Amino acid sequence: MTKNQDFYHLNDPLPCDIAQRKGMGDIQGALRLIDAALASGGQPELAPRLRLERMRLPLLPADYTLDRAQAIAALQEEWPSCTEAQFDALVDGGRIDWRCLGGQVRFHNRFVETLRLYPQLAPGLAQEPEDTSQRDSVLARMREEGGVTAKITIKASIAPAEGVGGSRFQAWLPIPAACPQQSGIEILACTPGGVCAPEDAPQRTIWWAESSQREFSVTYRYTFRADYIDPLTIAADEEQPAFHLEEQEPHLVFTPYLHRLTASVTGGCNGPVEKAKAIYDYVTGHVDYRFQPAYIQLDSIADYCAAGLRGDCGVMAMLFIAMCRIAGIPAKWQSGLAARPGDVGSHDWAMFYIAPHGWLWADCSFGSASRRRGEAARRAHYFGNLDPWRMVANNDFFAPLTPPDPAWRHDPFDNQTGELVADGVGLMGGQRDTCQEMVEFMLL
Repeated sequence: MTKNQDFYHLNDPLPCDIAQRKGMGDIQGALRLIDAALASGGQPELAPRLRLERMRLPLLPADYTLDRAQAIAALQEEWPSCTEAQFDALVDGGRIDWRCLGGQVRFHNRFVETLRLYPQLAPGLAQEPEDTSQRDSVLARMREEGGVTAKITIKASIAPAEGVGGSRFQAWLPIPAACPQQSGIEILACTPGGVCAPEDAPQRTIWWAESSQREFSVTYRYTFRADYIDPLTIAADEEQPAFHLEEQEPHLVFTPYLHRLTASVTGGCNGPVEKAKAIYDYVTGHVDYRFQPAYIQLDSIADYCAAGLRGDCGVMAMLFIAMCRIAGIPAKWQSGLAARPGDVGSHDWAMFYIAPHGWLWADCSFGSASRRRGEAARRAHYFGNLDPWRMVANNDFFAPLTPPDPAWRHDPFDNQTGELVADGVGLMGGQRDTCQEMVEFMLL
């Protein structure tokens, strides 16, 4: 039993007075009432939910540091002609994420980065030119040759941020896991004492037991194969398998709204491939990318995405998985890194199963970006296929590490940058310095 198992109770209700305090942004008042409720022991079945809220509420302001004046100033720094009325219109249109904290509206730290993706909404923001020639060439080669293989070497590291104290540390860093795309996994170098989880661990890591060591790193090499198939050519079996169809608390919860939405989206479809394609088209056609607060702050992710039609790569993937499962299509999570020369970063996507072929992939955030840019062929590619620029560490969502992290995890659901514990306390967000560096990338 670890603290992170309290997240199974994320959908349990908060007592109304605590929920009201939280809703109005009175964090200190909510914490005071939580402490009193836990001390009284009067509702033991709610204790996991109260402990969870007691942990995550104080972390929320770190994602929302900008008041109104600061947010407008941040936008006007690049877009001087932006007016307060234009800013308010973006907020009212759901384009700028905010929370009420301490009686004041506070805005998400990365809202400008989100707006930059939509030049029609924020025409004054600088747009970084994108060279798509390498991507287009590789995707074309996949279609022509049936797939592309890459050999990739990456170095990952984690350490406490400057000024973070502690005398005893333990760490987990994600490393490549066994999956259909990856083979030839090698650990080339690591901080002494690292212990690798089995290759089939659902969230695979290398782990260091508690010691005075403060910095941890690993360098690994693996081969990634990205096969290509047109899913619409698959003659699917009438009977599909019954695995990976269940709800998984707290984020794969099949709410009445998700049932109605899935029925509407897949109505009239013939067979599982058409249903999966309709779901992919809905998610990529309706959900816009938005940088998110830490996942520990999100409630019932699939429902949250369906209602708000905003999300990052993992939020979109979770909605796709939930709708596929409701429609009777086996689907599951996969994540790790998007890894290409000069660009390594966290990324999530989904898998879905069509018998007799087997597993296929859906990258809804890449599909949504393709729709945003008017790239129909690229959008079509990421239904059924990926690309060779990946590292898969996680084959499941909300799975334990090896060994389980006894402290609160920075991200209890996904593991892309690692976890670090100092003197028995899990380090969160800016308390950790993490890095993923491309050492070598070769297309074979």
